[in-house]
Amino acid sequence: MTQVLSQFTFNRDEPMLFTSGLFWVLFLVFLPIYAHLKSRRVKMMTFVIAFSLFFFYKSSGWFFLLLVATSFIDWWVAQFIDSSKNRTERRVALTVSLLLSLSVLLFFKYSNFVMSNLEALIGGNFQPLDLILPVGISFYTFRTISYVVDVYKGKIQPVDDYIDYLFFLSYFPCLVAGPIVRACDFMPQLRDNKPATREMIYGGLWLVMLGVLKKAVFADYIAQYNNIAFGNPTGYTGFELLMAVLGYTMQIYCDFSGYSDMAIGLGSIMGFNLGVNFNYPYRSLNVTEFWRRWHITLSSWLRDYVYIPLGGNRKGKARQHFNLMVTMLLGGLWHGAAWTFVVWGAGHGIALCVHKLCKPWLDQIESTRLTRAVSWLMTFSLVALLWVFFRASTFQAAGQVISGIFTDFEWAYLPVFLKRRSTWCIMLAIIYGLHFVPSHVWDKLRERFIAAHWVVKLLLFIVLVQLVLQFASATVQPFLYSQF
Repeated sequence: MTQVLSQFTFNRDEPMLFTSGLFWVLFLVFLPIYAHLKSRRVKMMTFVIAFSLFFFYKSSGWFFLLLVATSFIDWWVAQFIDSSKNRTERRVALTVSLLLSLSVLLFFKYSNFVMSNLEALIGGNFQPLDLILPVGISFYTFRTISYVVDVYKGKIQPVDDYIDYLFFLSYFPCLVAGPIVRACDFMPQLRDNKPATREMIYGGLWLVMLGVLKKAVFADYIAQYNNIAFGNPTGYTGFELLMAVLGYTMQIYCDFSGYSDMAIGLGSIMGFNLGVNFNYPYRSLNVTEFWRRWHITLSSWLRDYVYIPLGGNRKGKARQHFNLMVTMLLGGLWHGAAWTFVVWGAGHGIALCVHKLCKPWLDQIESTRLTRAVSWLMTFSLVALLWVFFRASTFQAAGQVISGIFTDFEWAYLPVFLKRRSTWCIMLAIIYGLHFVPSHVWDKLRERFIAAHWVVKLLLFIVLVQLVLQFASATVQPFLYSQF
């Protein structure tokens, strides 16, 4: 009995995520009850909120109360901003809301980072704070900021009922790692409360299955070698390090897009359209296109709430480049409290500025297979190189990886590597191959899955489960972006 009860209490070492078996057991219980309550809007929302808060409790403990407090404060502030006719009062209310939201995020995510840097500058005996980073705090903070700002700018009307806003902010598919769904897109769907169509249900199931395949099979398996190589870069040859970089490049895509597929799929099964968060980013021919395809809800959030308010491209080229750099530096720091993330963001910011500068010249080059291939190779190489700083724990480790690739690279290691890590190589080749399958083929497969007999769906599900069991790592791997 005690062991059963322990499954419903918070365990810091085993937070509940979409990879947890307990989550899927609970979701199978949750879904028929949700379907039964769907037409009774208030009861449905109350039930989903309770499930979402329990999910957050299992992921972050009693910090779920922080989300409740944040939701109530920002709901009330939005109401006040909308009702007030005094411009100063509205600005003060907005400022207070932003300061409260950002101060909570800064405290949990950046306190140790700031203090360690102060220690390096002025000396002292720094003792890191024993802080638990609430899962998904960056994501729900950005969502609530966008809501209050949009109400202030008059883009949306505030939500009348607090329970509606708490539903929006705590909605469990978006809670851990996005997508960063905005109230203007979500709230009309909640008000209409339309039942999920057959296409939404089975299309959502298709996305969930793809997400599980990406995360639990591909990402977790190839991560095992990547972790070893990045953990000891001086112990590997340049060829082996290059393979680790190529592996991590696809690992982080499969991990994060896999989570997004699961989240969007779960939302679809429940009757909500959560949009698109990834659009085959490694097909990009330039870095600007990459950021239109990678983590779309974050890049669009940074554009609308950082880049454009700074002036965007409206105040000349020099100011545009400054705005791009500030936006990407903040984007890098958002991902993690370390200078390596700042360098990663700076690298993308510089690349975006260079592309903007060269675009008039680039537009004059004829688009041929050769020019597109060269553009793709340059873009992919840059993105993969910058992932080294994203993955490495220190600048020293990043430098060792890059130095090893450029100074100790020999093709002679290829046959040995293929022989010793044949399964890893085959799996990586499959992942890259699937990434470049034309979009219309994926759309056709999805349509066929939706139309298929339930026996076919069951067989595909059984095959997926078998793959997960076959390639499962010793322990369930958390989603990379859940820490952000």
